[in-house]
Amino acid sequence: MNFLGHFYLSKNDSDLIVGNFIADFVKGNKFMDYPKKISDGILMHREIDHYTDRHQMVRRGRKRLFGTFRHYSGVIIDMYYDHYLARLWNNYSKEPLDFFADNIYKTIETHWGLLPEKSRYMFPYMKHGNWLVRYASTEGIDLSLNGMSRRLNNNSGLEQATHHLRRYYDDFEEEFKIFISEIKERFA
Repeated sequence: MNFLGHFYLSKNDSDLIVGNFIADFVKGNKFMDYPKKISDGILMHREIDHYTDRHQMVRRGRKRLFGTFRHYSGVIIDMYYDHYLARLWNNYSKEPLDFFADNIYKTIETHWGLLPEKSRYMFPYMKHGNWLVRYASTEGIDLSLNGMSRRLNNNSGLEQATHHLRRYYDDFEEEFKIFISEIKERFA
């Protein structure tokens, strides 16, 4: 799961949202430098990633991509799953996605002083590009994957990943539906 999935599983708890947002920028035991509830969000993020990486449906999807994308296949699946979550949002939430996204952006802004430098750098791009809503379209995922590919500067091939999404769209969607029902139950 990428940003949208992590925020969704945070259950509108502002501290968990912030912790989930900054988790990739907080290494090792540095999570202990944050207030307890934000630390809980960082640890939650790590637990979600651990659960996701080992889930049978995620592994199935990664296997489909591995020959082309190698170790980036997991990153791609995370993006695909955020796409399906955004596209099917009304099946999983009563709150409209654009309202949810606006609340996430406001929550992060109100905790600006706690954000690590790298997350402060990235956040304006996320908000301005409205990534959480943009994920709902294949064009939006394509923009995100292309942006990631440019930032990696190592011929990751991520700019080609939307082709694979379109090619195996129904397969990835079915895997996502199984995965989301199980991870929601796990983090209920």
